[in-house]
Amino acid sequence: MRLDKFMKISRLIKRRTLAKEIADQGRISINGNQSKASSNVDIGDELTIQFGQKILTIEIKSLKENVNKNEAASLYEIKKEEPVK
Repeated sequence: MRLDKFMKISRLIKRRTLAKEIADQGRISINGNQSKASSNVDIGDELTIQFGQKILTIEIKSLKENVNKNEAASLYEIKKEEPVK
C-alpha cells in the first residue's frame, strides 16, 4: 500500500494530499530511510513522522483498503512519542 494512502486510512493525517506534502518535505521515514508518498509500506514497517513539535514512531500492524473510524487505530501501534529537539 502507498504511504500516503496508509496515512489517510489510518487517520494519522486527515487528507491524502496533506500526507503527500509531508512525505515530500522529508518528514516521514520508513525503517530509517526517508520516503516519498509513493513508497510502499508493509506490515512490520516502522514509520517515523514529524508533526510540528513532536516526533511519532509507529509500527504498522495491518493493512486494509477500507476501515471505519473505530478500527483505524488498530492498523498501527505507537512505539514512541517525543518532542522535537
